[in-house]
Amino acid sequence: MRQALPTFGWRTDAVDGPARAGTLRLPHGMVETPAFMPVGTQASVKTLTAAEVEGLGARIVLANTYHLYLRPDHEVVRELGGLHRFMAWPRPVLTDSGGFQVFSLADINRIQEEGVRFQSHIDGSRHLLTPEKAIEIQSALGADVIMAFDECPPGQVERGLAEEAHERTLRWLERCRTRFRALAEEGEAAEQTLLPILQGSVYPDLRVDAARRVRDMGDWHGVAIGGLSVGEAKPKMWAVLEALEGELPPDAPRYLMGVGYPDDMLEAIARGVDLFDCVAPTRNGRNGTVWIEGEGQTNLKAGRYARDSGPLDPECDCPTCTTYSRAYLRHLLVASEPLVLRLLSQHNLRFLLRLGERARTAILAGEFAGWSAAWLARWHAARSG
Repeated sequence: MRQALPTFGWRTDAVDGPARAGTLRLPHGMVETPAFMPVGTQASVKTLTAAEVEGLGARIVLANTYHLYLRPDHEVVRELGGLHRFMAWPRPVLTDSGGFQVFSLADINRIQEEGVRFQSHIDGSRHLLTPEKAIEIQSALGADVIMAFDECPPGQVERGLAEEAHERTLRWLERCRTRFRALAEEGEAAEQTLLPILQGSVYPDLRVDAARRVRDMGDWHGVAIGGLSVGEAKPKMWAVLEALEGELPPDAPRYLMGVGYPDDMLEAIARGVDLFDCVAPTRNGRNGTVWIEGEGQTNLKAGRYARDSGPLDPECDCPTCTTYSRAYLRHLLVASEPLVLRLLSQHNLRFLLRLGERARTAILAGEFAGWSAAWLARWHAARSG
């Protein structure tokens, strides 16, 4: 008989090599892994309602600290009952700390030991985001899982700068944990858990050092791997994950931040990763790019679809694929009809969510290695054909 999970807990249901199938328990529900988390940057998965996202199979979504801090303001969200009530999403929410956005979106940023000074990309106002402030904002937002504030260097950064970001991230983690514990004692974070982020760019020894030092700090309800899929070559990302696999706690979920293309997701699952997020499915959908079994990544604007009466993806069970033809969807796309943004986003999200479900089924059956190898071979053949 499987043991019950506490408010925050993890159960490994099966392993197949490094690949894992697990169950994550959070205050707002259970998440079976491997799992993709749709991104609701500004408390909205673009073009879709919360009910639609849930209907596609999502059991946890991501929202962003940087954006919600600037607009509408975290205190407004707190006053309106927190993110779950604000966005009408009853299931778990994870918030990114805002570190990546500060470094990538802000017009001006200056990194200091205290934190990061930046200028808003919205109105030019100036702000200081510290580790403590990032925790306070996320506490107010009320997410189930909140992330430590980290320094995320570019993918091609030289080793010296990677070391600086790695060490500063660990120092900031201590400050995040101290503030989180203080808020918990005040009753402000009782329904939240804090996850550390491992940095170290593409240098496996730095990543291993981060994992060991985070582990030495105490028990965590999960570990996040940041600073990958930011411009580095894919083999370097896989090398980092392979170096980390034996260093990460076996009794907690592993979250690879910002990764969500289908082949990348399967490659990472094969290296022991459990959770993923990325804007790619909805962003690609809004631009007419869809993922199709047997055909790979496809631009639906192509003329060959103009008279195609078949479903978008014959193997997909999403509302778009079970209702509309490729010809109709292409018509909406070339006519700039807003409806198509929703329909293609629905499909791409379901594609990734279903891929996670299928990977889990394969792991539970002890067939992941063979199944994923066949799937990836078919995917890459379609893309190169």
